[in-house]
Amino acid sequence: MRRLADHPAALAVLALVVAAVGARPYPGGWNDASRLATVESLVDRGTLAIDDSVFLARTQDKLLVRGHFYSDKPAVVSLLLAGAVKPLTWLGLPAPGERPDVFAWVVTVLLSGVGYAAAVGCLAALGRRIGLTPGVRLLWLAAFALATFAPTYTRHANAHAAQLGVAAAMCLLMLRTATAGDTPWGTLVGLGTLAGVGFNLDFGTGPPLVALTLAAVAWRFRRVGPVAAFALAVLPWVAAGVGVNYAVSGKPLPMNMYREFFDFPGSPFTEANLTGYSRHGPLSQALYAGGMLVGKHGYWNHNLPLLLAAVGTWGVLRRAFPGRAELVALLGWCVGAWAAYAVLSNNMGGQCCSVRWFVPFLAPGFWLLAEILKQRPQLVPDFAALSGWGAVLAAVMWANGPWIDRMVPGMWFIAGAALLTWGAVAARRWRRLAAVTEATEVRRRAA
Repeated sequence: MRRLADHPAALAVLALVVAAVGARPYPGGWNDASRLATVESLVDRGTLAIDDSVFLARTQDKLLVRGHFYSDKPAVVSLLLAGAVKPLTWLGLPAPGERPDVFAWVVTVLLSGVGYAAAVGCLAALGRRIGLTPGVRLLWLAAFALATFAPTYTRHANAHAAQLGVAAAMCLLMLRTATAGDTPWGTLVGLGTLAGVGFNLDFGTGPPLVALTLAAVAWRFRRVGPVAAFALAVLPWVAAGVGVNYAVSGKPLPMNMYREFFDFPGSPFTEANLTGYSRHGPLSQALYAGGMLVGKHGYWNHNLPLLLAAVGTWGVLRRAFPGRAELVALLGWCVGAWAAYAVLSNNMGGQCCSVRWFVPFLAPGFWLLAEILKQRPQLVPDFAALSGWGAVLAAVMWANGPWIDRMVPGMWFIAGAALLTWGAVAARRWRRLAAVTEATEVRRRAA
């Protein structure tokens, strides 16, 4: 079993199979119905407008622009998906409008399933490059794949699982740039391409991802050439995202940033609930920001293995290790995006499991955990305890799917049991350490 940890490609294929089995052949909420409507319209009618889509009635995540309805999701990814689905129809796949169930399953696998599989494969390669032993590496990877909310987001089409795959691949390439003996031009181009794709997957977290990755490249190489290689690889993707927005709406910014596009009969969105507006008082702001991390929707208590970072982060980051600057940049991306969404939203991402915007943060979070487990192997039992209960919670989340409209059943009980188990494991470790220290002192005095 431990040898499996040395085969990232095989693990990625296994993850894709798991995702494909769990993928649902129907939209589970407004979010994925909106995305499916765009891809279906592109494949069947060659337009981004979703007025005639079979999925239009299933979503309110839409905009009225120049007399036509459009999805409020970034369009470039939908264009890529349509480019992947259209050839499949030539090979016998039913047209989306004829078999929307088959179409929904295929898009879910192509978007969410491939993102999850890429994340598993890239993190497997990352763990090996970091130097985790095979046994610890397999435990760490299994915790990511089976003890977080990552598998939950494979059940329906969403950009967050895809961005998780992008972020994991970027972690791997950023570590390669940090350990390369010379300038890794191909890696820099690949990194820029991934950052550009990430930009188009989420216009909230994408721009800071590009900016902080650029800063990490500039800090690492401190020369114009590598920075230019990265920037030139990003530029076409940024131009595509801005260009599509402008072509449809006549405005350069993401279309869902314009309040007037939500002004149509039956629209549920107003300035009271749209993301992009600051509306919190000081106390409300603090409670909302904290609730995004710990609470009914809390990111940490829905991803229990990450709780280990609470006791290991400072001790690890203050020591030098390959890729520390790059990891700090990605963690800065997580903190910055959390702060921005804390200020500019008030709905935790809508009806979803935990906070959907934060799904890609699992990748740098598990890079950090890998460094903690490498530098402090005595914490492996703690990690295993949290991961065991995390797997229980992940199974409940998976069963309910990503678009759950209530608190995950049993979440507080499972999280409480995880903390109690973790406390027992930590107490046992401290007792052993105390016994060893006492025995050492007795021997010293006897000598």
